[in-house]
Amino acid sequence: MSAFAALVVAVALAGSTTAAQAAEPTAATPDAVTVPDQTDPAEAARVDSVVADIDWFDCSNVVDKGVQCGTVDLPLDYDEPEGPTTSVALVRVPATKPTAKLGTLFLNPGGPGGSGVNIAISAPYFLPKDIVQRFDLVGIDPRGTNFSDNVACFRNIGEQTDTLLPTWEAAYPRTTAQRTDFVNSAKKYGQACSTLGKPMSASMSTANVARDMDVIRRTLGDSKLTYLGFSYGSYLGNVYANIFPDRVRAIVIDGVLDPEGWAGTAANQSTPQTQRIASGDGAWKALRSILTRCGQKGPDYCYLAKRSSNPARKFDKFAKAIKANPIVIDESFEVDYGLVMSFLMSDLYQLEAAAWVDMDLDMFMELQETPTSAAERKQWNAAAKKLTSRMKEYKQLSAAQDAAKQELAAKVPGFAFPYDNGPEAYQSVMCTDSLNPGNAASWVAAGTTAAKTGNAFGQMWTWASAPCASRTWTAKDEDAYRGTFDHVTSAPVLVVGNWWDPATNYNGAKAAAALLPNSSFISSNSWGHTAFGSSTCVDNAITNYLLTGKAVKGATRRCVGAQPFAQKLESYESLSLTPKKGRAPVSIPVPGTAPTL
Repeated sequence: MSAFAALVVAVALAGSTTAAQAAEPTAATPDAVTVPDQTDPAEAARVDSVVADIDWFDCSNVVDKGVQCGTVDLPLDYDEPEGPTTSVALVRVPATKPTAKLGTLFLNPGGPGGSGVNIAISAPYFLPKDIVQRFDLVGIDPRGTNFSDNVACFRNIGEQTDTLLPTWEAAYPRTTAQRTDFVNSAKKYGQACSTLGKPMSASMSTANVARDMDVIRRTLGDSKLTYLGFSYGSYLGNVYANIFPDRVRAIVIDGVLDPEGWAGTAANQSTPQTQRIASGDGAWKALRSILTRCGQKGPDYCYLAKRSSNPARKFDKFAKAIKANPIVIDESFEVDYGLVMSFLMSDLYQLEAAAWVDMDLDMFMELQETPTSAAERKQWNAAAKKLTSRMKEYKQLSAAQDAAKQELAAKVPGFAFPYDNGPEAYQSVMCTDSLNPGNAASWVAAGTTAAKTGNAFGQMWTWASAPCASRTWTAKDEDAYRGTFDHVTSAPVLVVGNWWDPATNYNGAKAAAALLPNSSFISSNSWGHTAFGSSTCVDNAITNYLLTGKAVKGATRRCVGAQPFAQKLESYESLSLTPKKGRAPVSIPVPGTAPTL
């Protein structure tokens, strides 16, 4: 394994129930109709008419032996299959036991805009051996993103920074001035992507990515699709299953978005997309549960219980104080409530969410104290040093991701990465997929409403879609998929829901499973973002399904994962932002930035 491959892998790998969680989805009964719906003839005609020629080349020298990189030109608009094209990048990691190969497993890490190329490269280091042996692992960089032809809403990084800087300086707007800046930035953003960003920005709907994946599936010789998608990748899998219901061999969606919340309907389009999916509510529930459990376990298991027998109440007092008076670290840096909550959001993405939350809140509470003695000053200085170290750690993780992309672009012919278009990629998918209010100013009231059930997390998630305001984001994809999400598929879709997910609310998984007549549901009480790699139960169920293509329709399997504060404080020493081998890759937001899917 090359040094570069190691870097890519390192980067890519970078309880009690509520009443709502106890109510499992009402999936189709086992005796429901089993004949699959057929792909719409018009859809089939235009997609099946595309003949793709993948330009494969050996990239063993960059990654690992036998790995192939490639590009393929696909229609910018499938209504014009012979018209303009866009170049899509992909990677294929060959099955290690080709004589026992079952086919191709397509992978998507989420985002939107996450790199399928990177997840395919790192897949052998987190997927079970049986999967690696029996499938070619293929990752596609969705059109407009990463190593595919890039969407670019700005002429250079300077213009991008000038437009987006207000949204990078705060996790969410808390003052009138900040809200004005956020709204103005969102409007300029939407206008830029609807002018300079076109036509690419108007062609990046999930439906078009699903069409691309179907063409590549057929080109690689698979009669039906085998797919594993995380987070936003769950929506890609869901859209594929509903556009091409008779072409499903096995689709796993883990960390599942509510499909009707994501796409929008006539009834909910006046509510912003990222408020509809209720990510903030899920994150807030997870945080409150951690605080409660800390108090129950006591001071041998968590730092906050050393500070108070009621950590939840202690947090509320801390939050009230820091909202009124941010913590001044030095003349150039202060910590406000938004930064604290964005740290906690990042913590909640981790499998060991409770330990990270406990450590970070203990650190911030120490910084909030005013030292009155030499001993207290020493403790305060140690906490300030720890904060600096934590921020550096996150920045290094982000820098490593950028460096890995740049190195791959430099060494692989045909791959290009002119500047970080991650923001444009994220918004172009989100905004072409969904219905939203017309005016970005509507997000002010929406954020306030979301905060009632999701606190600051509700604000963070809601504001993430502000550029999608339909009066300023006018780039439209007439072929974006709006539903329905209840097609009968040729094989059960395996839906995986994680109770305490801070990004993809557990209720989204329940909604998706209830809509899909031919689905099977895994309900896991695990922590962090997505469930794969959280327990043997989850991993075995997913692995067996991918290998066999079989799952019990309408069934719910309950899996138990590791729970908070099961080990004493000494266990914190082993924590790392890089997940252990076998944990599915998730993109952890850097504190102070918008959350990601």
